[in-house]
Amino acid sequence: MTYAIQTRGLTKFYGNKPVVRSLDLKVPTGCVYGFLGRNGAGKSTTIKLLTGMIHPDCGEAEVLGENVATLSAATRARVAYIAEGHPLYGWMTINQLERFSRPFYPGWNRTLFDRIIDHFELSRQQKVRRFSNGQRAQVSLALALAPDPELLILDDPTLGLDTVVRRDFLESMIQIIQREGRTILFSSHNLGDVERVADRIGVLVDGVLRVDCPTDQFKSTVKLVIVEFAAGAPPVSEFPGLVSGLANGRRWELVFVGYGETQAELLQRHKPIAIDIVDLNLEDAFIAYTRGRRRMFTNDPPAATDPSREFVGKT
Repeated sequence: MTYAIQTRGLTKFYGNKPVVRSLDLKVPTGCVYGFLGRNGAGKSTTIKLLTGMIHPDCGEAEVLGENVATLSAATRARVAYIAEGHPLYGWMTINQLERFSRPFYPGWNRTLFDRIIDHFELSRQQKVRRFSNGQRAQVSLALALAPDPELLILDDPTLGLDTVVRRDFLESMIQIIQREGRTILFSSHNLGDVERVADRIGVLVDGVLRVDCPTDQFKSTVKLVIVEFAAGAPPVSEFPGLVSGLANGRRWELVFVGYGETQAELLQRHKPIAIDIVDLNLEDAFIAYTRGRRRMFTNDPPAATDPSREFVGKT
């Protein structure tokens, strides 16, 4: 298997804080890879490391077989990047943006650029500052795809877009760019978008890559298990594969990675009256896996933490 992106021990500190820690990331060629994590997990920092905007404190990264630190101009032309917020020169029109960008890319595909602009029905003479957020995203997509890149890196490109524009943006992007040999690394806070388009996902937790697998495998592995008791729920016990657990009235709400017969037998020892296994979509599985400690909401004054009410296991 070949990889469009590969990192080894990639690490970045801001001050004394490690933002990306010993990252070994492999994105297969031709894959749509959803790059996920909560705010501050290190996604945008990783993307900046991959694009050469910042340099690692240790480790290395390769894109399209070349080290990012010494990336040639020819290889850079094969990589497209769409930044969060779609920063563009607001005083330029679309025609001016094209004339400005085209000389940097010997393989600029003007026909493709025109097709994308016409598809989105954008005015070529209107200044970019007068466009909506969605229209700026569409212009960014046209500029990114016109060089006919082999690798497209997207940093939360649909942030702030309404539902219709976001869906059109994603479907157009996939339809236009995804063909044999092309690769997309796609970071987004909208897990519904990722679930629609990603073949594979990686999940960063505090700068560490905790998940790297096909999207369907992650969804099928993370389970919410509701355990009902006749009386009040006992303190939550330790179970293999338990990510987090909460005692809530007469039931446990448990999140497992790899729930199976072993866990079921251990749960039965607590004499529950019912056990319900809930399949999760990608968003719910991601939240369950990454949220960590949960507390009961109450109108009562804050009290000392009761260890019988909550539990967070280790993965």
